[in-house]
Amino acid sequence: MDWMLEELSSSVPQTRNVVVLSSDGLCMAQYGADNDTADRLAAACAGLQSLSAAIAGEFPQGDGRMKLVVVEVDGGFFYLMAAGAGAYLAVLADDDVDAGLMGQRMRDLVARIGQHLTTPPRADRQVP
Repeated sequence: MDWMLEELSSSVPQTRNVVVLSSDGLCMAQYGADNDTADRLAAACAGLQSLSAAIAGEFPQGDGRMKLVVVEVDGGFFYLMAAGAGAYLAVLADDDVDAGLMGQRMRDLVARIGQHLTTPPRADRQVP
C-alpha cells in the first residue's frame, strides 16, 4: 500500500503526510511522516471521526456515517475521509494545496483500495 500513498502524495503538490488508520486510532500505513507523527495523527483522527459521526446522526435523512472532514488551520489543511468499514484516510497539506484536486485524488484512492482498507472489529479473546 505504501506506493499508493506515495502516489497520492506526489500527485497533489503541497501534500505533507498521508496516513491510513483504523477507527480506533491505530496507524495502518503512512507516507511522509515519522512513526510518532503518524501515530499522533491516527489517534487524533479517531476522536474526530467519532465527533463527526455524532454530528452526522443529527441529519435524519442520512445514514449517520462520516464521509469527509476538512479542517483549515493557519498553515494548512487536514482531510479525513472514510475509506472502508472501520478504516480512514487522513492527509495533511500546506495551505496552498489544490483542495479540489486533493478531494478527487483521495476519492480515487479510496475507490481503488477501499475494500482492502476494511478493518474488522476486534474480537474479545478469552485468556485460558
